[in-house]
Amino acid sequence: MKLVYDVLINAFNLLLPVLGLFFKRLKTFKVERQANEKAFINFIKQNKNPIIWFHASSLGEYEQAIPVIESLKCHFKTHKIFLTFFSDSGFRAKKNSSIADFVHYIPLDTPKMAKRFIRLVQPEIAVFIKYDVWPNFLKELKRHKIRTYLVSARLRPNQMYFKFYGSVFREALKSFDFIFVQNRESGELLNTLSYKKWKLSGDTRFDRVTQLLSFERDLDFMDRFVGNELCFVAGSTWQEGHNMISEVINTFDRKIKYVIAPHQIHEDKINKLENCLAKKSIRYTQIKDQDLAEYDVLIVDTIGLLTKIYAYANMAYVGGALGDTGLHNILEPAVFGIPVLIGPNYKKFPEAQQLRDAKGLEVVSNHNELSDFLKLILAEKNLYQSMSESSKFYVQSRKGATEIITEKILEENN
Repeated sequence: MKLVYDVLINAFNLLLPVLGLFFKRLKTFKVERQANEKAFINFIKQNKNPIIWFHASSLGEYEQAIPVIESLKCHFKTHKIFLTFFSDSGFRAKKNSSIADFVHYIPLDTPKMAKRFIRLVQPEIAVFIKYDVWPNFLKELKRHKIRTYLVSARLRPNQMYFKFYGSVFREALKSFDFIFVQNRESGELLNTLSYKKWKLSGDTRFDRVTQLLSFERDLDFMDRFVGNELCFVAGSTWQEGHNMISEVINTFDRKIKYVIAPHQIHEDKINKLENCLAKKSIRYTQIKDQDLAEYDVLIVDTIGLLTKIYAYANMAYVGGALGDTGLHNILEPAVFGIPVLIGPNYKKFPEAQQLRDAKGLEVVSNHNELSDFLKLILAEKNLYQSMSESSKFYVQSRKGATEIITEKILEENN
């Protein structure tokens, strides 16, 4: 099976230039990796310090990595942090992040590229986040006796590690020196593979979102827009969410300020959203000296502001579960102690089920259900208070994963 994997990954690499002619994203995949290569080589030539390598697939995993990076930086003061992404969206958003000394794309997992990368970077420690398990990179790390860790892992029985055809990835998973799991079920699945070097740590996302409470969160435009009114924030929304929310905005008779932060900020999608709104709206990028109190809806057509905007919300809807794109981060609004709303397709996201069980989250499937919930929560102050307290307690009671992970890594590397 390893031979088949290597043949396929090498074939994909060879075909990338051709595939790029037909698929724009694959062209970007190749071009952007090549464009960053010179900076990568320059960093390697100039660096004289030992390196800790963190790999995150995309932005979600990056958020999980942050508290661990910050913690290890406090203990490994002479080390450089080398951060890689697989996704182009993750790399573009964080390529200038000050948390790392260098940010790069992870090369394709061919044997040749893995050997070259590890030979050049020479990390002392390698930390992978959640699920991005690359067989050739892990084989090369093991060959060089570099200690490797998988952080915030969450395993399910239907993953390839537990299938008859998954031997390549199963062996890669077992090659980690230590695995920190989010839940006990993941650890028990590792036991079925006769892998015992795991520990229940929880999810570092709870530590990450808790940090938001200590950050500066004031936004002048939000102060001007919200004033003393109630604020409903819809974050990381998709088209199906826009259809539902715009219908409620257009028909709801209670005075509320609405903020919509779409997941995709392409011009055509923003135009489509604006055309659905009957009430007065403004884009973030169009704000100048207007009296924002006159507007009912603010469309956030940029990235990087949503976590601060949630601090102004009295309640929040998080997108991705009304359709099939995948639920976005519900912990970011929950940490501020507000009721959270999502769509019905959240079965792969245990935090959503847990927060619902804790009575801090409600599921809505259409504009009627959303409208009914808003009427109920605004009429029942005790219900609002109860949901708010449940959200806050849910997040606060689950922090601490970073400390567990740091202690173990220090124990094995000092």
